[in-house]
Amino acid sequence: MRVDPATAISYADGAETFYFCSDGCKSKFVASRESSEATPPQHDSHCHHSHDHRAAEHHHDHHATNQPDAADQRIYTCPMHPEIEQVGPGSCPKCGMDLEPKSVSLDDQDDGAEADMTRRFWVGVALSAPLLVLTMGPMIGLPIHDWLSPTVGGWLQLVLATPVVWWCGWPLLVRGWQSIVHRSPNMFTLIAIGTLTAYVFSLFSVLLPSWIPKAFYEDGRAPLYFEAAAVIITLVLLGQVLELRARKRTSGAIRALLELAPDIAHRITDSGEQDVALDQVHKGDRLRVRPGEKMPVDGVVHEGSSSVDESMLTGEPLPVEKQQGDKVVAGTLNQTGTLVIEAQQVGSETVLSRIVDMVAAAQRSRAPIQRLVDVVAAWFVPAVIVSAIIAFAVWATIGPAPRFAHALLAAISVLIIACPCALGLATPMSIMVGVGRGAREGVLIKDAQVLETMERVDTVVVDKTGTLTEGKPRVTEVLSAGDTSEDQLLALAAAVEQSSEHPLARSIVDAANDRELDLPKSSDFSSTTGGGVESTVDGARIRVGKPGFMTDSGVDLSPDATQQSHNLQSEGRTVVYVARDQQLLGMVAISDPIKESTPQVIERIHDLGLKLVMLTGDAEATAKAVAEKLNIDEYHAGVSPEEKHDFVEQLRNQGRVVAMAGDGINDAPALAAADVGVAMGTGSDVAIESAGVTLVGGDLRGVVKATALSRATMSNIRQNLAFAFGYNALGIPIAAGVLYPVFGWLLSPMIAAAAMSLSSVSVIGNALRLRATKL
Repeated sequence: MRVDPATAISYADGAETFYFCSDGCKSKFVASRESSEATPPQHDSHCHHSHDHRAAEHHHDHHATNQPDAADQRIYTCPMHPEIEQVGPGSCPKCGMDLEPKSVSLDDQDDGAEADMTRRFWVGVALSAPLLVLTMGPMIGLPIHDWLSPTVGGWLQLVLATPVVWWCGWPLLVRGWQSIVHRSPNMFTLIAIGTLTAYVFSLFSVLLPSWIPKAFYEDGRAPLYFEAAAVIITLVLLGQVLELRARKRTSGAIRALLELAPDIAHRITDSGEQDVALDQVHKGDRLRVRPGEKMPVDGVVHEGSSSVDESMLTGEPLPVEKQQGDKVVAGTLNQTGTLVIEAQQVGSETVLSRIVDMVAAAQRSRAPIQRLVDVVAAWFVPAVIVSAIIAFAVWATIGPAPRFAHALLAAISVLIIACPCALGLATPMSIMVGVGRGAREGVLIKDAQVLETMERVDTVVVDKTGTLTEGKPRVTEVLSAGDTSEDQLLALAAAVEQSSEHPLARSIVDAANDRELDLPKSSDFSSTTGGGVESTVDGARIRVGKPGFMTDSGVDLSPDATQQSHNLQSEGRTVVYVARDQQLLGMVAISDPIKESTPQVIERIHDLGLKLVMLTGDAEATAKAVAEKLNIDEYHAGVSPEEKHDFVEQLRNQGRVVAMAGDGINDAPALAAADVGVAMGTGSDVAIESAGVTLVGGDLRGVVKATALSRATMSNIRQNLAFAFGYNALGIPIAAGVLYPVFGWLLSPMIAAAAMSLSSVSVIGNALRLRATKL
């Protein structure tokens, strides 16, 4: 139950406030804290933080068929019905499938459900094999009837079949019963009805043969269907085992990410160096990372220099040089030198943890195409039961002798072969594997809806700085317009820009630091979005920004300065003006190199049939130079964040499906307005929060990968749905016996059970093919 802090019952404990759905929940929670217990019974120990308050999310387990493992207090959910949640493992009350943990752990390798199902399956095989020999032996010439009387043979079949149905098949029967109790029919409803019908009828045939009408007899004896019930249970268990093993592989991407983090960190203290577990590392701790070790947390280099392999997160094969002041990310591999880093983000705050959470959430999300499946599934099981009744009635009325035997077999076959599991798995399995495949390539999908929308994208809108370029601009020229020296001009500009977070501002400050200039103090900083910045320095108002920002502030730009600026912009430079009060002091030219991969990426974008549009706040001449060099279809210069947003809206109103790629705070409005926002992982948190796709490596190649991934995943989903719908469309009529009048074909319930189990496994197997998709 999600609780609303505005109406929930609260409990304050120091600086934290917890919220509960009832007084009973509150009492249990308070008691558990006082006794140092980890979690109140049947409640979620996870809390959602809101500033320094917590809104506790609880779940009352009314539906689970299994008691939660006391050692596992994670939240479990159904992959087909994500609204179902409970503490600890169990089965879904709607579809009967095993619930999966919302958070994957490296300790999940030994799955109790798989071991239990495997054990039940092998017991079923051991008992069903001799049962098949007893019933099918006479068909291949074995003199079974000479060895055993009908009464002894019947009792022997009962002894062999009963453990298979009631012990091996118990989890299946319980799920079938739960589906009836909760009025949510599913595949286990059909299995339970079909197998129990065969078993109960056979039981009467053994215990009370006089109750069976003579018209139903075969070869002078009451018919027995123990072997059908036992073999069906065994084959369904085989399907469950194969399904559980295949499903475990879908969490491989998250496990691979979790394995990137080391187990311990080397913390440096006043008393020396000590090895500590990661959960004991705190912000501000200094940690030593030796060559060949992985970064334990996100931080900044405090001492030393080294090359760091970031390919496991970014996909970039070349190591990145790190020195004092550079940021490092948890999970990346230190190669050559020893580093001392200062921890900045630990635990769930690290980039790696956020990636794991994002991938897990995306794998559980539902694509819009799932709505079609939900509508069909709601009517599917009732329709199958009606079909089975009709098949039974037709065979019992006009079928060949023995009519009842044929009618019962046809009805059971219809119930067993019509497995909605394949239909329900078609979409979520592809989503889980597709999202995991993207994570391995550094393409993080926010949810399934984004993945589905990305397939229909026909226009890609990109920012220039940090998207097409490296995002690491550097000052190339400092041009003075008067008596002010270059160093004085650069120092004044840096004094103002040191309060800004814009990449161009950083480049000016870095240039001043490289020249070892003393920066004067500044105050009263203000910023005009898309225009420039200004501060008071030594009693004068210093402005740094674009021509429009200058003229709006009353600064007169001379024709010579304008011509110089135009010449620099035509070479791809970005030019910012510097003025004191209303007097122009000069200009600073900044170059942001184009990424080496950008030309090839743009070529691939065109090969995919996508139109590329560049929106930039740079001047017309700079934007034109970059657009012509890169063969960009369309560009717009001097665009403010509001205009970027409006332009994206305009494209959508024209019927275009737009993906917007950007990395800065100024890109956030356009990212939110686009059909799919694509944020560079090197960018701001605001941009990432506004986006549906995050590229960990901050490389535009991720747009190509995301497009290819979405197309492959949606194609895979359609294949699965076509297979599931087609399978049932063909299987149910054949099981009902429509081919019997023409070809004399009847489908054995055992064959139906095998086909049903393999259909689900086939859907999962097809989804797993996405793991090998080339992006």
